[in-house]
Amino acid sequence: MFVTALGTATPAQRYTKAQCWHAFETSAWFDRLDARARAVARSVLQRDNGIETRHLAVDSLDEVFAIDADTLHQRFVTHAPALAMRAAQQALREAGLAARQIDAIVVSTCTGYLCPGLSGYVVERLGLRADVLAFDLVGQGCAAALPNWQVAQALLAAGSADHVLSVCVEVCSAAMYLDNDAGVLISACLFGDGAGAAVLSRRAAPHATRRVRFAHHGSTIDPTQRDALRFETRGGLLRNVLTRAVPQLAARHAHALIRRITERAGVDEGAIAGWIVHAGGRDVLLALQDAAGLDADALRHSAAMLRAYGNLSSAFVFFVLQAALADRRMLNGWWWMTAFGAGFSCHGALLEVDGGG
Repeated sequence: MFVTALGTATPAQRYTKAQCWHAFETSAWFDRLDARARAVARSVLQRDNGIETRHLAVDSLDEVFAIDADTLHQRFVTHAPALAMRAAQQALREAGLAARQIDAIVVSTCTGYLCPGLSGYVVERLGLRADVLAFDLVGQGCAAALPNWQVAQALLAAGSADHVLSVCVEVCSAAMYLDNDAGVLISACLFGDGAGAAVLSRRAAPHATRRVRFAHHGSTIDPTQRDALRFETRGGLLRNVLTRAVPQLAARHAHALIRRITERAGVDEGAIAGWIVHAGGRDVLLALQDAAGLDADALRHSAAMLRAYGNLSSAFVFFVLQAALADRRMLNGWWWMTAFGAGFSCHGALLEVDGGG
């Protein structure tokens, strides 16, 4: 399977940490939470947490504090299909493909629920064929991009498609929840809204500047750590459970997975020239860097995307891969792409990158 094109999209509105702190400090929620909770939010939003700005699907930060099920659902319904469409359109333009040439679409999200699923909305907005194969994947959290690509690879390998459109879209502002729990507050300060899309094909694009082959991949899941990172439902609202164990869990599972995949593929881990890593947050990125014995420069694209966009959940790795492919300093060869999330799950893939045609 070849990654023939990528596309990304965010809401137009971008907010700084300082703006977020001011909005929280002047909201009704500030007095509803206890002193410790307010101190946690202040610490996250006023220190260097690896994030400077986030794009959110609200015209004003005041809207963020209207936390009820109907308001949040409407935010998801309004913005998830639009963001998915914009990212997909960019990917199709880059691939030089018409919508009718897409044979299958796989859409992942965890920040809202629609039935029929998001795939139908994207099919309609893009004008895909009526006989397109459409799949919706839910419940995989930040890790969803790579399982999405695994489904695409299966469709391509089976001969069911020549081109698959992969989309991950998260409206994290539609899954807002606040209470006195430190993990909940940190989560509210980390996540942004956005979408990533890829055209995945059986053959490489003939005139690609860089040819990217999805070569070897694998996954691991540890249900005993399910409660370390998950969504739960309270009063009809999604509440993100984020614990202190996450950075070390992510580092341990990600490093074990890369060893397993590189050994199976016969690739020396030291030969990896590019790192496409989901950054759950600054502490997660530092833990992953330490576990893999990397210097900060190796993860510079993940760090840059985190600083500019925050944690975009499943869409994040599309932004990182897009940035890395545009970087002329990046050497061809083996690149490692990895993401982790609810489950506790971790997925990884070796990408073979060369100069293309």
